[in-house]
Amino acid sequence: MGVRLVERSARGLKLTEAGQMLMTRTEGPLSEVVEAMTAARDGVSMPRGRLRIASPVLFSQLAMGRIGAEFCAAYPEVTIEVVAEDRMVDLVEEQFDVAIRTNPKPDSSLVGRCFAKDRLVVVAAPEVPMPMPGAIRPVPSIVASSFQPTTWNLDGGQLILEPIPKLRFSSFLMIRDAAIAGGGAALIPQSIAWNQLASGELVQWGTVSGAEAELWILHTSRRLAAPKVRAFVDFMCARYPDKSLVLKG
Repeated sequence: MGVRLVERSARGLKLTEAGQMLMTRTEGPLSEVVEAMTAARDGVSMPRGRLRIASPVLFSQLAMGRIGAEFCAAYPEVTIEVVAEDRMVDLVEEQFDVAIRTNPKPDSSLVGRCFAKDRLVVVAAPEVPMPMPGAIRPVPSIVASSFQPTTWNLDGGQLILEPIPKLRFSSFLMIRDAAIAGGGAALIPQSIAWNQLASGELVQWGTVSGAEAELWILHTSRRLAAPKVRAFVDFMCARYPDKSLVLKG
């Protein structure tokens, strides 16, 4: 390679910076090669080893605890590490086996499947008066910290709202809880309001037109698809057979 990978000292051997970089870049792929060779030798494709998953914070908080426990119960030779990240992680550089992403952009280095879909809905507590259809209606609202002035177009234009921010939060869960407490109208994923809508704590005013969210499970196309990765992709798709992202509990 033309570079020094190991330094020898009186205390033994130590990786150089180039050696450490090479080990970091090859550790994941080499581990997968070993797994594939073991599976071929044993004549089976039993999922085993550590499965490292990057997942959005909200989905992680609501679902990944149960999903991880259920998957490990089904595949006892697998251990799981879930890292809740909203940023776009690099699967190769950061040694993730799979990533769960919402509406991912096309990427030739990744392959995967859509396993669930969600919708954005406007909700409010029952005591908050719902505006009548007609002209654009201003409404006191609970919004995200990054909110920019806009309108909420519901059900194909049947109701158009102009949100007037009264409360700002950095988490959908806080926005939902503020709506339950009567703080105003809120635009949130339908999946996190399912129980509250069913119990009557919240009322749905409408669905935002053209704002469906797709959740995908992705893995790199440059690596061998290890049995643990294939099993987890199949597991996630089987868990949401109708792609309905209803996260109860």
